[in-house]
Amino acid sequence: MYDDPTVLDWPVPGPLEVVQDLDGVMAGFAAERLLRVDELRDFHLARAGAAGRVLTDVVLRGLRLELAGALRITEHAAGRLIGLAEAVVNRYPEVWVALREARITERHVEVLVTGVDELEPGVRDELAGEALVLAEGEPVGVFRRKLRTLIDTARVVTLAARQEEALARRRVWVEHEGDGMSWIHVYGPTVEAHAIQTRVTAIAKTILTGEGETRSLDQVRADVVADLLIDGVVSSHPDSSRGIRASVVVTVPAVALLQADDAGVAGAGCDPAVVEGFGPIPIARARELCGGDGQWMRVLTHPETGMVLSVGRDRYTPPASLRRLVRWRADRCMAPGCGVPASRCEIDHTVAWEHGGHTSLKNLAPLCKGHHRVKHHGGWGLRQVPDSGGVVEWTSPAGRRYLVPPERRVPVFRDTTPDKTTHTGTGTGVDANHAAPF
Repeated sequence: MYDDPTVLDWPVPGPLEVVQDLDGVMAGFAAERLLRVDELRDFHLARAGAAGRVLTDVVLRGLRLELAGALRITEHAAGRLIGLAEAVVNRYPEVWVALREARITERHVEVLVTGVDELEPGVRDELAGEALVLAEGEPVGVFRRKLRTLIDTARVVTLAARQEEALARRRVWVEHEGDGMSWIHVYGPTVEAHAIQTRVTAIAKTILTGEGETRSLDQVRADVVADLLIDGVVSSHPDSSRGIRASVVVTVPAVALLQADDAGVAGAGCDPAVVEGFGPIPIARARELCGGDGQWMRVLTHPETGMVLSVGRDRYTPPASLRRLVRWRADRCMAPGCGVPASRCEIDHTVAWEHGGHTSLKNLAPLCKGHHRVKHHGGWGLRQVPDSGGVVEWTSPAGRRYLVPPERRVPVFRDTTPDKTTHTGTGTGVDANHAAPF
């Protein structure tokens, strides 16, 4: 039968294609469910109005109760489902269409609605389209981070005032978990929170190198926090772990720093200051950090900044300035969807040194320890796309390709001196108008 030339030889989809198809079907069903939930909401409100009941909160509470009972979920989950359905059907219909057509997942929808709904109506309407474009092009984790940056950048004018209000709510509280364990929560400024995390991690990693140490990194980190907060100076820690201080990368556009007014508000069109692994901070806070002590790493971005881009084959280990530049450009691990900050990653030669790879910006990228192992032992292939500004292409063992762009582009300034045969003067010039991403 299969040798009959009149029988079409249809390709058989592989297991991954089947999973993708099913995921698309589920997205379509999720869109249909949201539409029906919103119809159910309209029905309940209309029925209550016909009966002369105007207690909308009570009506919606009854709907939550009924939906929770029918779907066997909590009332809280039912309320979130009703709110999500109302948002995408009535306020973001393009998002609903994208979900129905499986261009995004239901989780993308949840992240988008939660983020964009917090904006002022005018800003919300402007950003909804941009947010949808991001959702269609990024995995959920990357989308959540980029959406947060998009929202904060749009609200950068009010960022300082909003952070001042949030700062007044800083506090510490304990949440009992059971089994003799509790969570201790510290709500405070993001820069300090990242500094605490990086210092605790650095101390813990040093302790883990001790002979006979059997605890995990998370366990040691928890013990370090307790030791430092309870005892202050901890003599039981090894000498090598003492003196470790926090390190946080804060990128500050020089133009914004110079143009900021006395209240710390940058001029229109200026990019905000950004904390690695988080997002924008008020320019006044960045100005304070840039004039502060040496535990903060400052990167002042400017189109004519000189920087080390390569040491070729002269040495395997990149110099400190090049390592900082590689991490700054990527901001995070350069694996698809990974959110580990670059400061906690290893610097990897995309083309291995032993295979002729150079120690240069064009051949270096930060990878977290797990994805570094996947690269070398998981059958994946990596390359940096030429003239892309650091985009890393991952090729899976099945032949699928995934492109991971860096967070930032490093500008390259080309020599604009005319050809020597027609140029009578001397010297070399650079034209910032012809700068291109490196």
